[in-house]
Amino acid sequence: MNPNDLTQRPPRSARARLGGYALLPRLLDKCRAEIAGTQGSFKYACPNDQRLLSFAGLDAAELKAEVAKGGGDGAILDWILAHRKNKHTQAEIDAWSEANDKRGPDAESQEFFDKYLAEAGPDRKDIRYWSDLLDLDDYVSYGGKA
Repeated sequence: MNPNDLTQRPPRSARARLGGYALLPRLLDKCRAEIAGTQGSFKYACPNDQRLLSFAGLDAAELKAEVAKGGGDGAILDWILAHRKNKHTQAEIDAWSEANDKRGPDAESQEFFDKYLAEAGPDRKDIRYWSDLLDLDDYVSYGGKA
């Protein structure tokens, strides 16, 4: 199976870390799949990805061009560390990632969150954070039961 084929498997969890950055492994999976034309319903540089790109100070198109060169996660992380505009400390990155894991819907996104949850797991009352909802949706979208 092609590891970049998101029609066959979901991207990594939003909770997965690379260089301490939450969302980064998921973003890279979506970017690689988009480059390969196997992204399915996933979108690289979506609003969730933009949170990470903005925090690190990265341009989505420049990152995609680097990913297109074929480097692995380690090489891409090295590139990110060299090209990010926001030079956060590891403690700041870790704190941002922890906060991202526990980011729930705000007043503007609550209705969308509730609708998304109703589709993915209508009986799941334990889902409070976006990262949990993404994991649940990935699981059920690929054959799991909510």
